[in-house]
Order: sequence, then structure tokens, then C-alpha cells
Amino acid sequence: MEIYQDGLKELFEYRLEVVKSMNAKNYHDKTDIENQLKLREIMKGLPDFCKTFFRGIEPTTASRTRMAYAYDLTVFFNFIKDANPKYAVMDIKEFPINILDELKVVDIEEYLEYLKVYTKDESLHTNRETGIKRKLSSLKSFYNYYYVNEMINENPASKVKVPKLHEKEIIRLDPDEVADLLDMVESGEKLTDTQKSYHKKTKVRDVAIMTLLLGTGIRVSECVGIDINDIDFKNTGIKIRRKGGYETIIYFGDEVEKALIDYYNERKDITPVSGHEDAFFLSIQKKRMSVRSIEKLVGKYSQLVTQLKHITPHKLRSTYGTSLYRETGDIYLVADVLGHKDVNTTRKHYAAQEDERKWKARNAVKLREENF
Repeated sequence: MEIYQDGLKELFEYRLEVVKSMNAKNYHDKTDIENQLKLREIMKGLPDFCKTFFRGIEPTTASRTRMAYAYDLTVFFNFIKDANPKYAVMDIKEFPINILDELKVVDIEEYLEYLKVYTKDESLHTNRETGIKRKLSSLKSFYNYYYVNEMINENPASKVKVPKLHEKEIIRLDPDEVADLLDMVESGEKLTDTQKSYHKKTKVRDVAIMTLLLGTGIRVSECVGIDINDIDFKNTGIKIRRKGGYETIIYFGDEVEKALIDYYNERKDITPVSGHEDAFFLSIQKKRMSVRSIEKLVGKYSQLVTQLKHITPHKLRSTYGTSLYRETGDIYLVADVLGHKDVNTTRKHYAAQEDERKWKARNAVKLREENF
């Protein structure tokens, strides 16, 4: 009984330390801690040998990436258990590492076919091309780790071709739609009566968020992570945490500055819930806004402006990138401002604009004087 009580005491003290640690850190650090705790829970349902993989990739991957790997591997090993009679009677936790050597290319191809539509826990699951490609990419990384470290002899995943994705049109707002959207956020004209009652309380905040997203192209996760002290109004800059964990400064123009100052003046009179004192953007509950809440906010206003385009925070990012490229013609500047590590990622998104600029340049160089 005493040992049991000591165990409970240690568990309570550990959780207390986690809470204290989270309260002392910023949004991104808190998110990393939450992801690490979630990852531990997911790993309880994976084979024990997977622990080596996750320890090995920790220094070079974000916590969110490792969590995505864990989810994908959970689907993979559940498929093996359901499809392979040899492993059907085994607990997934007990799967040996040599299972990776035993699987063939055809097994992985059957797994990709299975991913298109399958039932788990009485729920129907489907994956489109992008989902299947991501899960195969996770499996390739998983296999490659053990193969490179000479823990398995075969690497069938490396022989499976990545599914070809059909190119989708990149959706962005036109300049007139951007103006209409901001006007709609300010007026709340077409909102329902219930929405209008909330709009009175959140109008200044919503204008600041939408103007910031459209005027800087930051990611929604970067937006929710902004603390009060991250904004430098004197030099019109904001410190943000990019994908990959590095910090950088992005700069904002006059329109964004006005919207942020208007909200900042309102924000100073709000007393946040404990643990959310540093957050710049607050919900009605006086807590730091979540990624999901801003996604819903963008969807609410944008559907009043355009029914044909499904607008998300990422589409606002694309809209900004397009506008910046049209104004500057500098693909490297666009890549830098958007935080793309590889300029080819930027080229892929703005290829149409590059072609338009090339077409306009066709008569820029004169070979002979024109005679009229």
C-alpha cells in the first residue's frame, strides 16, 4: 500500500512539474510539450522496436512531425495485423523488428490500396492521393532509418513508387475580393443576428487578424503564437516562430500597423485567464486563440464574399504571396518573406505569375530600330 501511495505521489509531482513547465513557456514550447505527451500515448500502441526510430529522429524533426509519423505507423501496423494471419493473433506491441524484413513490395502496395477506404472501430476512413502519399512517405522514412542503421536487411518501401498527384489549381483571392473581405469583417453586414451579437465584441480583433494574415502572409500557427512582447510597433516588426522552430522578424505595413494598434489599445483593457497573460490575440473566453478558432473565423467571413472558393488561412497566405510577387517580381524575396527554405517551393506556387512576367517581357529587348 505504501509503495502504491509513493507511486501516486511521484505521478502527481511529475504532472505538477509538467504544468509548471508549461506555464513558464511560450505558446510554441507548450505545444511541443503537449505533442510529446500525445506521442508517448500513441507509441503505447506501436511495436516496442519503434522507440528506437523515434529516439533517432528526434534531433532532426519537429514534435508535430513525429506525432504524424506515429499516427501513420499505427494505421500501417493495424493493417498488418488485420491482413496477415501470422500476426493476427499477436499483440501489435509484441511485433518483432524482423517483420520489416518479411514484408515484400506487394504487401506495401496492398497497404496503399487498403488506405483508399477501410473500416476501423466501426468508422469508415478514406484517404485521397495526398493522404496516401504522406503515409507512404512516413513508411519510407521508417524503413530507411532501420536499413541505414543496419538493423534490417531489406528495404521494400524504397522500391514502391510514390503515387502521382494530380495538380490542383491554387486558390487565392483577387484584389477586389480582398477589399470586399476586409469591408465585410469591419461591417459584419451579412452576418446572422447571432453572429452580429458576437461581432460587436470581436470586430476590432477580427479586423486585426484578417489584416495581419493578408498583409504579411504568416501561417496561422505563427499568428496564434504571437505574444504581446513580440510586436515592435516602433520598427513595425513581429517576432514569430517558423516551421522548424527558428525565430525570425517579419515586417508589416501601414494598414496592418493601424489594425494592430486598434486591437492593442482594446487588448490592454482585457484581463486574460491565468496562463494566457502573454497572448496577443484572445478569444471571447479571454484565452489565447487556437488555430482552429482562426480557421473558423476566416471561413465565416470569406464565405460571405465568395461561394466558389473555399478560403482558409493558407489561402490568405497564397493571396499575399501572389500580390507580393506581382509587385516586386522577386521570387527570392517572396520565398524569404514567406519562410520557404527552398525557393523551388515558391516557384511551384507562383509558376503562373512567372509565366505571365515572361510573356510580358517578350518585347522588352529591341533588336533593331523601328522604321515608320
